[in-house]
Amino acid sequence: MAVVVQDGAHMFGLGAICEVWAERYHHDDDNPVFDFTVCTPSPGRVAGSAGFDLHVEHGLDAVADADLVCIGPKDDFRDHHPDAVAAVAAAAERGAYVSAHCTGVWMLGLAGLLDGRECTTHWRYGDLLQRDFPGATVRPEVLYVLDDRVLTGAGSAAGIDASLHLMRTVFGAGVAATAARRIVMPPHRDGGQAQFVRAPLAPIEAESLSPLLAWAIEHLDESLTVDRLAAQAHMSPRTFARRFRDETGTTPLRWVITQRVSLASELLEHSDLPIERVAERVGFGNAATLRHHFHATLGTTPQAYRRTFGVAAVS
Repeated sequence: MAVVVQDGAHMFGLGAICEVWAERYHHDDDNPVFDFTVCTPSPGRVAGSAGFDLHVEHGLDAVADADLVCIGPKDDFRDHHPDAVAAVAAAAERGAYVSAHCTGVWMLGLAGLLDGRECTTHWRYGDLLQRDFPGATVRPEVLYVLDDRVLTGAGSAAGIDASLHLMRTVFGAGVAATAARRIVMPPHRDGGQAQFVRAPLAPIEAESLSPLLAWAIEHLDESLTVDRLAAQAHMSPRTFARRFRDETGTTPLRWVITQRVSLASELLEHSDLPIERVAERVGFGNAATLRHHFHATLGTTPQAYRRTFGVAAVS
């Protein structure tokens, strides 16, 4: 396998890849050992992002016959060396797996590998990735996505999850579990598990609707139909719906659901209210509706979220 790094390399991202794929033989397991090469468009000194640099001996020839090509993240993640982009595109064309850690996914987009595929990246950059590559289906809420032979991950620790998933897919659960145990990681976090990044429970900036959004957040436990919101904003429902999408980029219903899930998350973390009462407090009315929207937004259940992030779980 080959890992492509460039100036501005993020060391944690590179290290996460190394942890899974660069391990040598251990006498206490029989896991496969990989021919692991770090390469760069211009061999020699590669600037790092954390105050120290790398010395990389290998050029992009290492990509030519690799079964897996990984792209490490870097500072200027929208700008990639054209030779590196071409090498990755060629690797995918001949059937290699390609994997992008975090914002390394931009190289896959530039190589034409995201069109018609699902992918993910760090939650901060999901909207930007979708704008840059509209032919992709960006899922910024999940940990990783393997679509055919293209693997993308959310970044940071989720890069290890993504690599373990690929190892599990190709070599089986036993090999992945052994690798995970070696690096003291859970053997499996499902790719659909949410990144657990909650939108802040506060009005987003909007040209004329900020007062309405602030009011709505204070009334989440009430019925917030388009008609009621429009009346509060002194607009017709049609004008209001159009203005809302123009200023927030989403629909009134989707915005309200997101805010309710956000408030529910806070209550699950910091209170011992029963799930039914949480549902009432945030305006979902009953536990079944809360579970539906919570799972659709965060990929988990309210009960599982509370077990992981509730005060009792972390105290």
